[in-house]
Amino acid sequence: MTDPNRPDFPGSQGSNEPAMTDLWGAGGTPAAATSSAGAGAKPGWERDVLEKLVFSTLKEQRSARRWRNFLRLAWLLVVIGIAVVLFSRETTTTSKSTAHTAVVDIKGEIAAGNEASAEFVVAALRSAFEDSGSKAVVLLINSPGGSPVQAGIINDEIYRLKAKHNKPVYAVVEETCASAAYYIASAADDIYVDKASIVGSIGVLMDGFGFTGTMEKLGVERRLLTAGENKGFLDPFSPQSEQQRAFALQMLEQIHQQFIGVVKKGRGDRLKETPETFSGLFWTGQQAVELGLADQLGNVSYVAREVVKAEEVIDYTRRDNVAERLVKKFGAAMGAGAVQTVQSNALQVR
Repeated sequence: MTDPNRPDFPGSQGSNEPAMTDLWGAGGTPAAATSSAGAGAKPGWERDVLEKLVFSTLKEQRSARRWRNFLRLAWLLVVIGIAVVLFSRETTTTSKSTAHTAVVDIKGEIAAGNEASAEFVVAALRSAFEDSGSKAVVLLINSPGGSPVQAGIINDEIYRLKAKHNKPVYAVVEETCASAAYYIASAADDIYVDKASIVGSIGVLMDGFGFTGTMEKLGVERRLLTAGENKGFLDPFSPQSEQQRAFALQMLEQIHQQFIGVVKKGRGDRLKETPETFSGLFWTGQQAVELGLADQLGNVSYVAREVVKAEEVIDYTRRDNVAERLVKKFGAAMGAGAVQTVQSNALQVR
């Protein structure tokens, strides 16, 4: 042990080294802090600082709690708003509505899941026909075509509703009425177009790509396993035999004849058939009138005012509202997440 009374101990009378400073006062408080506090602070300053620190912490906690409550309330209001929009869809008709012209839009690609799907269009048509105030139904068309199945469902339903409610149906073409869109329009009593509209394209196609030559040049081997010799005949990486090509063409021809039959049924004697009529060509609205594919020039206002004699136009189109689009996107995201989870688990099992 070191003796502080030794002459060589630092700070002793016999030592040349400076004496060590006592950093702690008698009360356990650093000497520098004591001297500083004594020089410029009032007695009890430590308590004041501690109180300020505690109050500041409590204030921050209360602020954070209020912000969390606000966010929770905001999300609750959003969820309630979505639910209200979903379950209280605005209706455009009543059983005692005044005389008007009912309009149903058919816009964009005609396909399942789109606004121009058979599900949406048929629902809108039923509402329009069932309203006692609607004097006629106008199909407002601007579509390049789409699924022959969806178009066929809509076409059949138009004939059924016309017979049941004894109301006329008119088709009004905006920019385009081609392929499956014309399939639908042919069920109308009359077709009105703009002189620059695109009308026709009465045909069927099946498109795709073939990469077999490219794969051979790159030295890539396609390994496709099927049960059934024709199971993969539409695979773009496999060669297509003449038998498979003939089968596909036969199927397209059958659907094409169905299309031709629908057009002839709808247009009747008005159709001035030529070798190009059912070739897949399309024409301007003015040419379509000359060929009997359309009846005359006109728009929705003209048809409502001059043909239906009911100038008030009410839109019956069934559309996805904002809430439904959000729900669909959310569902798609959840589905993708579930698939990823399953795949991840499968990989872990392996």
